[in-house]
Amino acid sequence: MSDLNWDFHCHSTASDGLLPAAEVARRAAGNGVQLLALTDHDDLAGLPAARAAAEEMGMGLVNGVEVSIEWEGLSIHVVGLGFDAANPVLNEGLAGIRSGRVERARRMAEALDAIAIRGAFEGAMAYAENPNLISRAHFARYLVQIGLCKDVHNVFDNYLTPGKPGYVEHRWASLEDAVSWIRAAGGVAVVAHPGRYKISNAALRRFLGQFKDAGGEGIEVVTGSHSPDQIHHFARLARHYGFLASRGSDFHGPEESYTDLGRLSPLPDGLTPICSRFV
Repeated sequence: MSDLNWDFHCHSTASDGLLPAAEVARRAAGNGVQLLALTDHDDLAGLPAARAAAEEMGMGLVNGVEVSIEWEGLSIHVVGLGFDAANPVLNEGLAGIRSGRVERARRMAEALDAIAIRGAFEGAMAYAENPNLISRAHFARYLVQIGLCKDVHNVFDNYLTPGKPGYVEHRWASLEDAVSWIRAAGGVAVVAHPGRYKISNAALRRFLGQFKDAGGEGIEVVTGSHSPDQIHHFARLARHYGFLASRGSDFHGPEESYTDLGRLSPLPDGLTPICSRFV
């Protein structure tokens, strides 16, 4: 299985990606991906088109989603993989998360207006194919468009993370709810890009323990934003907790991603790859 090229984290215009779901699947297959999971934020709308394109390209597709949760005041993401996309428990839970995104966007625009950045709500909405899934990434693209920052990473660093002027808190799903929805649909819950959270090692270990107790089974070890040192660190944690090891580019688009689809380094030795559940 070590020679299988798999990518279990990417986004389409169904959430905050730049490419339609079918195009994401075709790009992945063109880059040599043999098994892909489309993991849009809090929505499953891109899965049918991605599956049809994957079948045309002879590539396997695993149902995926990235669920927004709140844990001890921190925003964390949990990826769900291999679930039944028609499951009512999962779909109702995701609908509840989506319902709060527009209200949060209005509060973000008000916060930016307070520092003389005008028109941010309308500007961000212009980038959101699905208005109910408007996100910080859409605001970041607008701020790049008006010349405030050179790229979306710079926008997040200066305006859209905790403590910055455009960030507003929002109540997402709980850890227990998100994992229970994924499991109810027959899926596997995975901690997304753990190296991106501003959290102490002690708090991270506490979170991982609670995640495992809730029924979580995996952790992203290799992802586009992880450094080599982080990859080895999270490999050690995967072994410690007995987690399946995941691997995903977190691809959003050619101009915005740390790593292109299918261009990830392999998992370190001594791990059980999560793709073993789906091949």
